[in-house]
Amino acid sequence: MLELDALSKSFAGRQVVAGLSFRLQKGDVLGFLGQNGAGKSTTMRMVAGVLEPDSGDARIMGQSILGQRQQAQAQLGYLPEGAPLYNAMSVLEYLRFLCDCHAMPQLQSKAAIERVLADTRISDVSHQILSTLSKGFRRRVALAGALIHDPPILLLDEPMDGLDPIQKQAMRALIARMAHDKAILISTHTLEDVQAMCSRLIILEQGRIIADDTPEVLAAPFKGDLEAAFIDLSRAAEQQRGA
Repeated sequence: MLELDALSKSFAGRQVVAGLSFRLQKGDVLGFLGQNGAGKSTTMRMVAGVLEPDSGDARIMGQSILGQRQQAQAQLGYLPEGAPLYNAMSVLEYLRFLCDCHAMPQLQSKAAIERVLADTRISDVSHQILSTLSKGFRRRVALAGALIHDPPILLLDEPMDGLDPIQKQAMRALIARMAHDKAILISTHTLEDVQAMCSRLIILEQGRIIADDTPEVLAAPFKGDLEAAFIDLSRAAEQQRGA
């Protein structure tokens, strides 16, 4: 469903993503883990078609982000870091605007809005202006926008950012429900979220994959301690780079 083929990106002479390749299939919930600056968000932005790669390509449902960008983007739901929103709109106005962007007929639009309001639990604030919402509610509205067209592939960059414990639990349950018929890529700094949601984990170090397996397999040599596994793998990659 999602295939990355040697994606690379540099900024000011520093390579942030270095020939990244992997595949994501239906039913996969892939955790993207790495230190700050490892290339997680940059990779997601390239896959979403909002940042041009220096080289390589990504295919979404077989559609190239370079040669068939609009067709590829139509199959994708993207939740970027920071939850950018149109602050002067109400929640409903924002969701209706997104339905119009996807050229949804009125009945389909109504059903889609009802679905995402329920899924993200934002019905109680549906008439509020976006600028008045808390960080957690803004994050959930942004997720609702990513889900409005029911895409087969989701890119979620720090989806738990700003959520309280109850909201996090609801988000994890929603991702678990969606995982059956979607492919989901989640970038996070929180190991607890990886263990709770992800069936697979990729660890990045300076734009390169240093581990790709299930969280259970990666943590097994450390008696199930995923944090210890992450620290050990990252240090080993740093030492190898410096050798």
